[in-house]
Amino acid sequence: MMMTLNMNVEAQKTTSGKKVLVAYFSRSGNTKAVANHIKELTGGDLFEIEVAKPYPSDYHTCTEVAKKEKETNARPELKTKVKNMEEYDIIFVGFPNWWGTMPMPILTFLESYKLEGKIVIPFCTHGGGGEQNCFKDFVKNTSKATNKKGFLTGGGMASSARPQVEKWLREIDIIK
Repeated sequence: MMMTLNMNVEAQKTTSGKKVLVAYFSRSGNTKAVANHIKELTGGDLFEIEVAKPYPSDYHTCTEVAKKEKETNARPELKTKVKNMEEYDIIFVGFPNWWGTMPMPILTFLESYKLEGKIVIPFCTHGGGGEQNCFKDFVKNTSKATNKKGFLTGGGMASSARPQVEKWLREIDIIK
């Protein structure tokens, strides 16, 4: 099932009155699960970051494509764009750890918008590799935005991570 952002609906607001977007890139559904937790807790809009040319469904083949993209600093074309990005104050960006950092489509996404003056917050799932350079690289590529501490969870814990997500959102002062 493809989830897209309805461009005609006014963005929801957090308790601080900020408009929230929860953008995510997910291969197996783990990052999507965390994105849904954030959406439910903040009332934000959900946007799936999808590549124009889908990755291979075979895990090993997919990792090889991802590795080559990282090595060549590729910017894969995205299938859709957020049409009203200027309306959002807080943008969560979720992704799995691929080869120690963000998947290259995340860089395509970040570079597609003017993020200056916005709060941009990463969240990441991993299959055992932990954080590595994911958040450091994210902050480096969103330096014109205000960054807040990211959320990290193992992929196997993603669907049941709502209590941890809620605690994190309170810690970074997004929800009361």
